[in-house]
Amino acid sequence: MKLMSDAAAPTQAAQAGSNLPELSVSELAQAVKRTMETNFDRVRVRGELGRVMIAKSGHLYVDLKDESATISTVMWKANVQALSFRPEEGLEVVVEGRLSTYPGRSQYQLIADRMAPAGVGALLAQLEKLKAKLAAEGLFAAERKKRIPYLPRTIGVVTSPTGAVIRDILHRLRERFPCRVILWPVLVQGPEAAGQVSRAIKGFNALQGEMRPDVLIVARGGGSIEDLWAFNEEVVVRAAAESAIPLISAVGHETDTTLIDFASDLRAPTPTGAAEKAVPVRAELIERVEMLEGRLKGGLVRGLEKRRTELRAAAAKLPRLETLFQIPQQRYDRAAERLNAALVTNTRAAQSKLDRIAARLRPQALAQDITRRRERLLQAAARLQPAMARSLVTHRKHLEGAARMLESLSHKSVLARGFVMVQREDGALVRAAKDLNAGDVVQLTFADEQKKAVIDPPTDASKPRGKTKPGGDQGSLF
Repeated sequence: MKLMSDAAAPTQAAQAGSNLPELSVSELAQAVKRTMETNFDRVRVRGELGRVMIAKSGHLYVDLKDESATISTVMWKANVQALSFRPEEGLEVVVEGRLSTYPGRSQYQLIADRMAPAGVGALLAQLEKLKAKLAAEGLFAAERKKRIPYLPRTIGVVTSPTGAVIRDILHRLRERFPCRVILWPVLVQGPEAAGQVSRAIKGFNALQGEMRPDVLIVARGGGSIEDLWAFNEEVVVRAAAESAIPLISAVGHETDTTLIDFASDLRAPTPTGAAEKAVPVRAELIERVEMLEGRLKGGLVRGLEKRRTELRAAAAKLPRLETLFQIPQQRYDRAAERLNAALVTNTRAAQSKLDRIAARLRPQALAQDITRRRERLLQAAARLQPAMARSLVTHRKHLEGAARMLESLSHKSVLARGFVMVQREDGALVRAAKDLNAGDVVQLTFADEQKKAVIDPPTDASKPRGKTKPGGDQGSLF
């Protein structure tokens, strides 16, 4: 306690020749740290979580408090990842760890390596909160439920490989309807159980081909709420809800309820009950198939006999074959008799018509008809010649007028008055001097012939000496 006296004491003691050792601040802080860690090896503390902060590094920093005191608590990342719940402010927990100090702030703190909700009440409150959250997201909605297949060929089971659960399931399946069973071994209790169960569900869904199960069973025996807590974890519930394979939950006894029961497609009261819901009873199925087979055979026999009776009754009512052909045969005979007389009558009528037409085809009549047609043709030819002459005169006048119009509008008349047409080598018409550059070759069209010229830039030598004419220097085109 002498070390905790005021700051003036060491100075006075040193001046008085005291034999106390002189410590630095860091040395004193480390001495206090060693003393506390030695005297308080491990402690178990119950309290309420105050300030809760998970750093980016993954470490957890909380205040553990009651009505009279507060202890700063630290949990390192590896232990935080093993927690089976999410620490939240106001939650009562039990923390186990060791006491230490933080020299940087001269305060003691609890280094926790275990943390659990305090009592069943805290677990139930956390459970109800998570249940409400997942229900609001629609994970428990009835429309999400998938139908369990009637006769699965392969059943996937997620459970412990050493417990009585897998033996009960296999025994019940052998009794009812033997089929292939694939076991995915997992822990069903403890901090690692939730992660293994969720990975098993996702692993079954990732299988392809014949190894992919038709239905999944997630099973565990009974226990306390703490024992069954892994099946209340959010990762397990989401994996069950997202499973594309129909899933049956069989966790605990009939009175036990976990969140996976709400997310699964079907809940079984026990693991044995899950096997019963997964497959029908083979003996009952065979008996029912045999009964249906007998009913089907009896129905076919009765149906055939009924059709046979109806066919015989219908056949008895049909007339004989000879009776059916008597009337058509008589009709054929009468038609054959009338056919010969009709052919003779038609032949005579055609001959008479031919004689009348031949009488009109005499040579004298043909000659008279040709004479009449020749006279009409000569008359038409006599009228055609004057008409053609008048038409030619009219068209010639139109043509001469168009020629005069064309000549008056032609550029040649303009060229005859002293103008020149300037074109480029490609025949493009030059309309302004700015369109030409020095060195361009142009074609000049006069009234009588065409000439080529090259555009030269104006130079001082090309300018005329002496007085310039009014209007300035005009330059030279050639």
